[in-house]
Amino acid sequence: QVQLVESGGGLVQAGESLRLSCAASRSIFRGNTMGWYRQVPGKQRELVARITVGGTTNYVDSVKDRFTISRDNAKNTVYLQMNILKPEDTAVYSCNSVPLLYRYWGQGTQVTVSS
Repeated sequence: QVQLVESGGGLVQAGESLRLSCAASRSIFRGNTMGWYRQVPGKQRELVARITVGGTTNYVDSVKDRFTISRDNAKNTVYLQMNILKPEDTAVYSCNSVPLLYRYWGQGTQVTVSS
């Protein structure tokens, strides 16, 4: 069964922090690079952070030094610590494998940052 369940989003003010969690099914998580994506209505989904099985991370420039991705391989869970949030970080955040293995997305979690 393929499953992705994201949580942890919310409404915060600029400069504040949030920690997102994503519980993934074994079929997606085990042995795969995982990533956090975000999407704003009317725009293409953007990969903002990725982490390999071994823990190597990469970030899009706009979130470098503010976001930290991590994973717990025993729990099939990936996290995104988001600090110094900006209004332009407002989006629906979703996790998935990198590259995508299935035509499947979870419900995502809404992050809204007010100025």
